[in-house]
Amino acid sequence: MGTPDFAVPALKALVESSHSVIAVVTGEDKERGRGRKLTYTPVKEFALENKIPVLQPKKLKDENFISRLKELNADLYVIVAFRILPVEVFTIPSKGAFNLHGSILPKYRGAAPIQWALINGDKETGVTTFMLEQKVDTGNIILQEKIKIENGDDFGTLHDKLSLLGVEVVSKTVSLIDKGNIKLLKQDDSLSSPAPKITKELTEINWNKSAENIHNLIRGLSPYPGASFMLRDKVIKIFKSKVSKESCCPGEFIQTKHSLIIGCGKDSLNILELQQEGKKRLKIEEFLRGFNFI
Repeated sequence: MGTPDFAVPALKALVESSHSVIAVVTGEDKERGRGRKLTYTPVKEFALENKIPVLQPKKLKDENFISRLKELNADLYVIVAFRILPVEVFTIPSKGAFNLHGSILPKYRGAAPIQWALINGDKETGVTTFMLEQKVDTGNIILQEKIKIENGDDFGTLHDKLSLLGVEVVSKTVSLIDKGNIKLLKQDDSLSSPAPKITKELTEINWNKSAENIHNLIRGLSPYPGASFMLRDKVIKIFKSKVSKESCCPGEFIQTKHSLIIGCGKDSLNILELQQEGKKRLKIEEFLRGFNFI
């Protein structure tokens, strides 16, 4: 059960393993772009290419959907980047259901664990597999694997690294459950921290914050949805930056032919890649050829 690109490598590994993937459950088809073309989720695309039956329930408590799941009689459900499953669903398989989560639980429970690890300036993160329970991201831990967050990582690069790390952890978890060798570890709720959904308000840059704080926000939201600020009624998104010791007031611009520095509450930011509303994403040198911030 999964929807985005993040889930595809784990699904591919299961298809290529000795286990049988008898069905995939994914999100509904959506209309996208100016032509409103109907598109499939990345997981559905992979499933169709590999001739795996696909279920796309609108409501997870739908009686027909639950009946179909019972007919399939799967031993185990593997959940990677999907919706919150109701108890009526995740209790169907004989060996239970487990989820792959993009953090070292109980840290960063919620919808955006990868983004929040970067926004908070963490130096490491990882993935966790855990058995599903009624309360989101609280189930007993099966396996965890850590990874270092590099200074150059942003949401895009870290997402891909964790997706590949998840392949190994999901594969090991399925094998352990198959052999009956799992040792479950209870989560310590007192150590939990939230990773709520990214809102539009969160993407707006406040130049009164420190340069490091804003730099980490930019990393956590790059390449999507992008940290931004308003200038002359246009949204400017920043995708890459570097902390600078240049002295200037919060929100003040220092522009040269090839560089742009913006003042922050502490230190300043050297802007490396950005995008004006309705235009292409550009490196700063290209951007400044046709734009004046001052």
